[in-house]
Amino acid sequence: MIPLARKTLVHEWRRFVPAVFAVGFSGLLLMVQAALVLGIFGSAAVYVRASTADLWAGYPGTQSVNFGRAIGRDVESRMRMDSAVTAVEPYLWVDGDWRSAQAGAGGISVYVSGIRSAPDGMLFARLIAPWQRDALREPGAVIVDRADLDTLGVRVGQTAWINSHPVRVAAAVDGLRGLGGVNVLASLDTAREIAGAEAGSGSTYVVARTRSPADAAAAQARLSQGGPGFGPFEVWTARQFSRRSQLYWMFDTGAGVAVLFMVIVVCLVGTVVTSQSLMGVVAGTAREYAVLNALGASRGALGRLVIEQACWIGGLGLLVAGATSAALLGVAAAYGVPVAMTPRVAAACAVLVGIVALFSGFFAIRGLLRADPALLLR
Repeated sequence: MIPLARKTLVHEWRRFVPAVFAVGFSGLLLMVQAALVLGIFGSAAVYVRASTADLWAGYPGTQSVNFGRAIGRDVESRMRMDSAVTAVEPYLWVDGDWRSAQAGAGGISVYVSGIRSAPDGMLFARLIAPWQRDALREPGAVIVDRADLDTLGVRVGQTAWINSHPVRVAAAVDGLRGLGGVNVLASLDTAREIAGAEAGSGSTYVVARTRSPADAAAAQARLSQGGPGFGPFEVWTARQFSRRSQLYWMFDTGAGVAVLFMVIVVCLVGTVVTSQSLMGVVAGTAREYAVLNALGASRGALGRLVIEQACWIGGLGLLVAGATSAALLGVAAAYGVPVAMTPRVAAACAVLVGIVALFSGFFAIRGLLRADPALLLR
């Protein structure tokens, strides 16, 4: 019966093509939705993922990076006191109002990130090149995402204003886009000038690098104990803070709940389409199954035939889904759409589609109850 399943797929491929494309369509929906979820909510933690810091210190209870509050300067000293910490630097977050020189252009909300312009800076080290970081040394120099240039109404080298302070776009990079506003990188001095009196003498966060990433958890536990005279602060590992920011936007905001609901609906639609397609294949071959049953094939053997056909259809459908997903996600990334995919998530989507195809095959076996020799007489 097992060789028969493969031979049937080869010789009657036209009958099975719709089912293969149905599985492929289901896998494509899952892959694209997963990539959009990872990309959209992953951008909430771009500040953490694009940096090489192992530890983040901020105001206690901070739910997301963009909700940071000022902490005292002594927190930086406390971080330096830990034996596992090898480097420390401040991070200043400033909410700004961007205005370009274009006639009639209104204000745009921007998030200004004040970072060290030294070559060994940790913040956004995975995103900006050394020459771009060096360009921030110029007073008023800023870096924006290339996809946000049209939104901001500027080009590289042009001047705009943030909170009425003139700035010049020194460079544009890819991968800086975030949730809720436009991200702008500036030096600490430029950010403090933009913030004005609100900046104070402290910073929004203090980030640190440990001797080894493996030392981060132990250092975080020690630093979380605080100390007298350092003011309120909380310490997270980079992984914890990144996850914390993403989970907030995913589950604690209306936008996150809406996206997750859409993902669930897409999964249900894909499951129904796949199941109905496989059941349709079995229903369309009921007469052939009746012949086999009349020739002595047991219902168990016919069931194994259906299950193998479902496995082959699922495997071919996954190949179709993988190829089309890769192409679509590549096009989306080229146009600046926030998408991301990891091997673990891709494997999870493939396993889910495979399970759907397998269970659809089990449900389709019910059609074999009609596979009776009496059908040949109708």
